[in-house]
Amino acid sequence: MRLVGKIAIVTGAGSGIGKATVERFRDEGAIVVGADLRGADVDCDAGSDADVAALVAQAVATHGGLDIFFANAGISGGLASIFEQSADDWNEILRVNLIGPFLAIQHAAPHIKARGGGSIICTASVAGLRSGAGGPAYSASKAGVISLVRTAAQQLSGSNVRVNAICPGLIETGMTEFVYERARAKGQEERLGHLNPLKRGGHPQEIANAALFLASDESSYVNGHALVVDGGLSSSHPFNNQSYGRTAI
Repeated sequence: MRLVGKIAIVTGAGSGIGKATVERFRDEGAIVVGADLRGADVDCDAGSDADVAALVAQAVATHGGLDIFFANAGISGGLASIFEQSADDWNEILRVNLIGPFLAIQHAAPHIKARGGGSIICTASVAGLRSGAGGPAYSASKAGVISLVRTAAQQLSGSNVRVNAICPGLIETGMTEFVYERARAKGQEERLGHLNPLKRGGHPQEIANAALFLASDESSYVNGHALVVDGGLSSSHPFNNQSYGRTAI
């Protein structure tokens, strides 16, 4: 019961990592408001300033404050190359994946500070660390999240509001469903995750466990950090002859 008495918001709560985290936080005693475009407690567009402001205001008004915000909502944008994506594609991916965490920090931090401190967690990705794990816009957005949490941690100096990111590797969620379905159709499911030392993909509950650590007082001295949860994939430079996302010009 590591989150007893804590009030939390989780975006992208309708499925995958967000849904697993809502369940994990509640199991640990937290009051959790799950937000998503559908399938959650509150309908919310995580990249909308008005929606995020209203989400935070509703949680504070209903439950008396805010201790934790997990800015998890995101979109992939597919694996199209730089030469196949439009500016509109980039704008939408950056709006949700990068502007969303910025809005979470901006609106949540003052309320968390008023409670004496707490935790803001943003979902980044191993795609934000190295190429080859996502499309160009997605990768750029997640690299931006990693930079954002470091900057926010510094700008919140003295507030006792910690800001960290989680960088998942390959996790079976709605976002990666097409990868798993393609592999299963080819009878190659066992190859998923084979580049990391654990030789498997991850599960949403494993990312939820990392989010629990960063949300709890057990991580009280962890701040401005990007926690990688990828089975060891990014510990080296595995050779991967990927053909997607390459377009001759």
